Amino acid sequence: MEALVLHGIGDLRLEQIPVPRLAEGEVRVRIGFCGVCGSDIPRIFVKGTYSFPTVCGHEFAGTVEACGPGVEGFAPGDAVVVFPLLWCGMCPACEQGQYVQCHDYDYLGSRSDGAFAEYVVAPVANLIPVPQGVTLEEASMTEPAAVALHALRRAQTSPVGKPVAIFGAGPIGLMAAQWAKIMGAAEVLLFDIVAEKLELARCLGFDNVFNSTTEEPIEVVNARTDGKGAHVCIEAAGVPATYRNALGSVGRGGSVVLLGNPAADVMLPAALISQLMRREVTIFGTWNSDYSAAGNDDDWRTVLQAMASGVLTLMPLITHKVPLTDSSDMLHKMRDKSEFYAKVLIHPSA
Repeated sequence: MEALVLHGIGDLRLEQIPVPRLAEGEVRVRIGFCGVCGSDIPRIFVKGTYSFPTVCGHEFAGTVEACGPGVEGFAPGDAVVVFPLLWCGMCPACEQGQYVQCHDYDYLGSRSDGAFAEYVVAPVANLIPVPQGVTLEEASMTEPAAVALHALRRAQTSPVGKPVAIFGAGPIGLMAAQWAKIMGAAEVLLFDIVAEKLELARCLGFDNVFNSTTEEPIEVVNARTDGKGAHVCIEAAGVPATYRNALGSVGRGGSVVLLGNPAADVMLPAALISQLMRREVTIFGTWNSDYSAAGNDDDWRTVLQAMASGVLTLMPLITHKVPLTDSSDMLHKMRDKSEFYAKVLIHPSA
């Protein structure tokens, strides 16, 4: 099969590799579309994966191509999404169904081969059917949309009737903004430094968007909230300025959720730390999303239901659909920021 293989940091090669074999309880999925996560760029060009060679890509949807022995509930041709974390099933976290806290997990696209390819093999427990009316393009964004939903849920406080501020208007930030709106926030304030991202936010129906290069975010939040600050602040960019702005914009008793992957060390002024203490602010970390192997309600199923009902609008986020043959060039453009992009989807060449 055709695959984009990472042989070393920055060493991407489009190659023919063997189609992955099926074991008992596994399903082979023909990739429809695989999104490029913000974490994929440093993984490919800076940090590397856990071993080489590796096929990256963990945000994907496709159709069942074949089922291994013992697989029930799926058949060839079924449209599916795949939770990419492969839990060990034996640690205390797994025993409680908290797979994202697994002590010894594997991961498609970083520890094992992922979906910048024609096929992926995954345990049947990691598959969810795609609802009728949801395209594979939309379904391929289930993973980041679930991560964004999980961030709002991590705040452990209702945004109903309260202001929410989001710092970073990339795909995850815009998805988080949609969830805040769906969950009843009185208003959603969005901040970024890229004009095209702010324009995309406006196209999605957000009016309170601000360019942090020309407007000071903390002052904007205070002005919009009568000096009370935001009830929930989501840091969705991972850069020092957005950390400081998110922490400086939260109101008394409010919550800050750290969602963006940190790009650099962050130094916090003593005065800001003192404010956080006096305001009794709660700071939450978030990573990944909740998933139920038993088929219970979780972040993934909530996302798919929201897509199917039209509550969650993700198609406008897609700026590029790129075949595997052109994927290396696109990934280099993303690294170099040589053209604007929001959600980039990679798909098999044929």
